[in-house]
Amino acid sequence: MSEPGSEGLDVETAGAQVGRVEAQIRERIVGQEAAVRQLLVCLLTDGNALLEGQPGLGKTLLIRTLAETVDLSFSRIQNTPDLMPSDITGTEVIRESGDERVFVFEEGPVFANVVLADEINRATPKTQAALLEAMEEGQVTAGGETRGLPEPFFVLATQNPIDQEGTYPLPEAQRDRFTMKITIEPPPFEDELAIVDRYTGSIDPAPPVETVMSGSELRAIQGLVRQVPIADDIRERAVRLVADTREADRLEYGASPRASMALVVGSKARALLEGRAYVSEADLEAIARPVLRHRVIVDFRAERDGVTPDDVIAGLL
Repeated sequence: MSEPGSEGLDVETAGAQVGRVEAQIRERIVGQEAAVRQLLVCLLTDGNALLEGQPGLGKTLLIRTLAETVDLSFSRIQNTPDLMPSDITGTEVIRESGDERVFVFEEGPVFANVVLADEINRATPKTQAALLEAMEEGQVTAGGETRGLPEPFFVLATQNPIDQEGTYPLPEAQRDRFTMKITIEPPPFEDELAIVDRYTGSIDPAPPVETVMSGSELRAIQGLVRQVPIADDIRERAVRLVADTREADRLEYGASPRASMALVVGSKARALLEGRAYVSEADLEAIARPVLRHRVIVDFRAERDGVTPDDVIAGLL
């Protein structure tokens, strides 16, 4: 069970490597076990993630720490209503070369391995759309030329579920580009006390972390993930679950086949994180909500009754 570049790599070894990444993240992030695991699943599946939570819960710190523990380039886009698409993709500028003036393409912040799109719903739809090609095809078309993005490439976006004035909700087509929507919940009392102890006892803004995985090692593990076997009945259950979202009574809009692929590959990644060389029902059930919650829309009756997408997905499971 190997991919090009993954010779000699097995599930146990790969799981141990990812475990070291998770341990480094724990040096800065207190609690949020489920969110950290889901973000690692996105990392291993070469997918994008949308993190949603109230301000001050460590969404940006979590993403930045992940980029530091793996040897990946990092850039941050602070989304505002006046941000232009060229501010993301880059633009052509005039440079002097001897006696001549030539157009030179100046790369935007999207040309990095990990792109943090902070408060993505504060950008206009036109600017949000500048990320569509990058998220789906790993390339950018600008200045009449198509340019490839570095590999691996991830868009990790954040948004705030409160204070919606002046925001532009992501359209369904863009939400579908995110492999997972990860919700960051307020910490319990004990975790919040540990956060206060950790970050108020030193003038340093955050504890240091080590880089414990290279980009090439990550690519090899991503290839290994695809080779983790999955039983036919579990694969069929994943596809049936997605198909049921298109027929469920309380859902106005269901998920696409892209969700079926995300469920299967994500289940394989979670199995590797758990140190198993096979996919279990528990893997599928653990990632069903983050994979599907942003891809389905509840109807007005469900919304009136306070039913959330997570509630409907739980019923379908």
